[in-house]
Amino acid sequence: MKRCFWVDENSQIYKDYHDNEWGVPKYDDRELFELLILESFQAGLSWLTVLKKREAFRKAFDNFDVKKVANYDENKVNELLQNEGIIRSRSKINSAISNAKIFIQIQKEYGSFSKYIWSFTDGKIIKNKNDKFEVSTPLSDKISKDLKKRGMKYVGTVIIYSYLQSIGIVNDHETGCFKY
Repeated sequence: MKRCFWVDENSQIYKDYHDNEWGVPKYDDRELFELLILESFQAGLSWLTVLKKREAFRKAFDNFDVKKVANYDENKVNELLQNEGIIRSRSKINSAISNAKIFIQIQKEYGSFSKYIWSFTDGKIIKNKNDKFEVSTPLSDKISKDLKKRGMKYVGTVIIYSYLQSIGIVNDHETGCFKY
């Protein structure tokens, strides 16, 4: 079975992520929040590192309950900084908390974060038609700019493009991949 070039065939966690999640359209706000936060923690690291720590992140971040994360205080930040199961970066933890507050504002404005994020493509999936692997596009530029304008951090265009791939707005499976 042929997979996309980036999948480490020796890593079951990577194969499972590619085969079952990556590029699959997601509409659930909890799942959208989880992936947004995980993508921000991935900045400067490998996605495999994040995937290996995903369960620890879920536990540490109250299963990515956006309302709980938005209310984290300095005691919770310090607790997270001591948690060896996650990526311990004060700036990324603080941005997760502030991004949660902005995520909630977007939910109030649009009815859900899902409606907001999918509105950029009118609910349509952008499907890769060639094997040119992009790291950003005008779409990720536009969404990144909007999220930054709202005050979100760790939402640069490269992170947002990865996010769009992970939540299935962009289906970038290679044409020879069995998921294409």
